[in-house]
Amino acid sequence: EVQLVESGGGLVQPGGSLRLSCAASGFTFSNYAMSWVRQAPGKGLEWVSTISSNGNTRNYAGSLKGRFTISRDNAKNTLYLQMNSLKPEDTAVYKCAMDLSGETKRGQGTQVTVSS
Repeated sequence: EVQLVESGGGLVQPGGSLRLSCAASGFTFSNYAMSWVRQAPGKGLEWVSTISSNGNTRNYAGSLKGRFTISRDNAKNTLYLQMNSLKPEDTAVYKCAMDLSGETKRGQGTQVTVSS
């Protein structure tokens, strides 16, 4: 069974940084591209970033490029999202996600709140 467990969220002031983690299990992590998505209060899911299975290719939503960095450690079955220069509009539940045979799997998410 695929399990994706996010951690690292919290309350941070504007301009601050957070590093999110996603611990994966139940599948061969190193074989799959992984993504981060987020959902702000009252809004739909927004794609944030995707990293290829070997980590060589990374893509970001246009508005986030330069502030967010996705990475992975295949030896630890863990996905990361480094978020810098955070803004109040980055407030959301952040979830890691993967596509397993056409079905999207997502974790429960970790709350990130950017506020002074």
